[in-house]
Amino acid sequence: MIVCLDSGNTRIKWGVHDGLKWLAQGAVAHADVGLLSRLVAEWPQPEKVVLANVAGAEAGGRIRQQLAAWLPVFHEARSEFRRAGVTNLYKYPERLGVDRWCALLGARALVGTAAVVVMAGTATTVDTLDADGNFLGGIIMPGVGLMLRSLAHGTAALPFAEGDYATYPRCTDDAIVTGVIEAQTGAIERIFSRLADPAADCLLSGGYAEQLARHLVIRHRLTHNLPLEGLRHLALET
Repeated sequence: MIVCLDSGNTRIKWGVHDGLKWLAQGAVAHADVGLLSRLVAEWPQPEKVVLANVAGAEAGGRIRQQLAAWLPVFHEARSEFRRAGVTNLYKYPERLGVDRWCALLGARALVGTAAVVVMAGTATTVDTLDADGNFLGGIIMPGVGLMLRSLAHGTAALPFAEGDYATYPRCTDDAIVTGVIEAQTGAIERIFSRLADPAADCLLSGGYAEQLARHLVIRHRLTHNLPLEGLRHLALET
C-alpha cells in the first residue's frame, strides 16, 4: 500500500493506493491538517508514504507530525532532471515546482502522446510535454479565484463577481467571469496549438478544472488529482 500526499497552496490532497487501484482519496485544508491523523488510525502501515509539498517547510512539518507513526517509510518528492519517462528541460530542473513535476509524471503515465498539462488551482499552470516525454516548459498565471479577487480588491467600482459565462456579457458580473474564463482557456488553447501534433492531448486537474473544461474548444480530458498519479509512479521507482 502506498499513501500519496500533495500539499498545495490551499489544501492537502491525499490518496491510498493498493498497487492496482485507488482505495480512497480526499483533501483537507491546511488549517485542518490535524484530520490527517485519521489516516494512521484507519489504514494499516503502508509500504511507502510520498509527499509533494509546495506550501513551505512549516506545512511539511505539520504533515509529518500528524503522520508520525509512518515516518520510517516517509519520502519527500523532489523535482529531478529525469524520472519515469519524463525529461525535465527546465533551466534549473530542481527549481520546478514539485507539484508540476508530479503532474507531468502522472500525465506521462496516463498518455504516451504529446500533452499540455493544466493544473487549475490557486494558480493555473500550463505545461507542455512532447511525444518523447520532454518537458519543454510552461507558464504560471493567477488562478480563476485570484483573478476574480484581483479585480474586486484592485478597483474601486468592480465587485467580486458571481456572474455566469456568456458569449456576449451584458452585465458587469458576467463580463468579469467571462473575461477570466476567456483569459484562462485562451492561454491553454494558444499553448496547445504550438504543439501542432494531431495526437496531442490536454489534461486538466485541480479545483477549477471542470469549470475551464466546459469552455475549451480543444480535445481535453479531466484527470482529477493528477499529482497523486505522479507520486504513485514516483513511489514505485524509489
